[in-house]
Amino acid sequence: MASITVVLAEDHALLREGIARLIEGEPDLDLVGRAADLPQLLDLIEERSPEVVVTDIRMPPTGTDEGIQAASWLREHHPEVGVVVLSQYKTPSYALALLETGSAGRAYLLKEKVAGADELAQAIRTVAQSGSMIDPQVVDELIQGKSTRRKSDLSWLTTRESEILGEMAKGKSNAAIASTLQVSERAVEKHTNSIFSKLGLSEERDVNRRVKAVLLYLSDLSGS
Repeated sequence: MASITVVLAEDHALLREGIARLIEGEPDLDLVGRAADLPQLLDLIEERSPEVVVTDIRMPPTGTDEGIQAASWLREHHPEVGVVVLSQYKTPSYALALLETGSAGRAYLLKEKVAGADELAQAIRTVAQSGSMIDPQVVDELIQGKSTRRKSDLSWLTTRESEILGEMAKGKSNAAIASTLQVSERAVEKHTNSIFSKLGLSEERDVNRRVKAVLLYLSDLSGS
């Protein structure tokens, strides 16, 4: 079986070396480049054409959200490339930004969880197949961030609502979901509003509701 080609971006030299060793220790992963900042990462992507990018969330030149910027740039220019964002931040805002253009091929892991190779390797393999992974602690922060929100329980959803949420997690619009499930777009809108209500997301802006609903869905998958 062919190896999954990976490019790594991390500005701290020791951490970059440690993560590189984890990747290189997996027989089905092939580390083809390392970068220390966003410009180097974009150059490496064009030069090496990796299947997956593993990136720190904050790097030079600004040390703000370069990992999110890279993921957005890839979604536009190389949508087939998966992205694993490594972060020390549990606050949901970064994960929400990562998933705004769709969750397919995206993972958000906390650095504290990447002490061993298993979770990182699983995330790389998952995004290489257009799947998604979000650290459950990030979703916990999302749920606890609003005292008025009821505890999420996807078992409240009907079978059709669960199907629609699954399609939503692939980054599909209501029209695309309607086409896939062979129902009317109006029916999808009705079910979507019901999903938001059951998950306690009725007061959010629409883009936030969709992304947060997907976060909850992905968290449920990773915990099942």
